[in-house]
Amino acid sequence: MALTRTQIYLEPEQHRLLKKEAEAKGISLAELLRQMAWEHLRAEPTRNDFLSIVALGKSGKRSISEEHDRYIAEVMSGD
Repeated sequence: MALTRTQIYLEPEQHRLLKKEAEAKGISLAELLRQMAWEHLRAEPTRNDFLSIVALGKSGKRSISEEHDRYIAEVMSGD
């Protein structure tokens, strides 16, 4: 597997706790972060994720309040 090198900045407490967790699992900090990235990317959206978009701004569409379910379904299906 080809890997891409990247650099991130962690708060000292984050680094300490993540390093401790990696050691407890017997893996490197980098591997722990890769696993965490995959968990995040594979996570299914939750109801709260969808509700967080409510009232974010004006769309210019007059039918949003009546057809919001259809618009959300279109976005989720990739149409």
